[in-house]
Amino acid sequence: MMRGPESALFADALACEGVRKRFGGRAALDGVSLRVRRGEFVALLGPNGAGKTTLFQILAGLFVQDEGQVEVMGADMREAPVQALARIGIVFQQPAIDLDLSVAANLRFHADLHGLPRRESDARIAPLLDHLGLAEWRGTLVRELSGGNRRKVELVRALLHQPDLLLMDEATVGLDPASRMQIVTEARRLATLSRVGVLWATHLVHEVEASDRVVVLHRGLVRFDGPPADLMRAAGGGSLEAAFLSLTGTPEQEMRT
Repeated sequence: MMRGPESALFADALACEGVRKRFGGRAALDGVSLRVRRGEFVALLGPNGAGKTTLFQILAGLFVQDEGQVEVMGADMREAPVQALARIGIVFQQPAIDLDLSVAANLRFHADLHGLPRRESDARIAPLLDHLGLAEWRGTLVRELSGGNRRKVELVRALLHQPDLLLMDEATVGLDPASRMQIVTEARRLATLSRVGVLWATHLVHEVEASDRVVVLHRGLVRFDGPPADLMRAAGGGSLEAAFLSLTGTPEQEMRT
């Protein structure tokens, strides 16, 4: 059952309990449990192949878990998938926008899919584009934008229907450092000011510094769940990189690429 508006203010945006997913004889997820509260920025940190993408595909409704429960704002992904997915905004690792449509056309198409009236969608699009420095590109074909600006368009699209949970799946891969920082900063701002729950999947250790909590995922298992400072203390007071390495055995170059 969906929670009422008062309790929803402090509700878990996402609750995963004992999630398992196998592909043949391999367990991509082996009993994953994690929570993201509204207004919380949670970094899902793990090396390539840790299970991050599989988890995100389940959260996006592309896969169904073999075992366990997933709820978004109290809506069970199995029993009420439409309700659950309506509360989620997603920026996938791979681009998912039409390169041959303008920025505005891409955003209006997404708004139409969510049933937003044109006047309302236009009223939401304009300030989001302005905030991310994209106002001048409104009529530009997406293929003419830089990689960083394309990612910003995808972020605007994910926010148009005002989700309670924002999923960012390796959203800064391939971007320059300035664009990476802007995307991370904006996600942090959304969590703080708009009370959006953010689950930020990454293998880049420096991106977790802005998080409230870090969930370290390795070989389908949660190896750590807590504040970044606690993760460093768990490694004897060393750096986040050292703590991550001690939990996963990941080569240092793989953490920083």
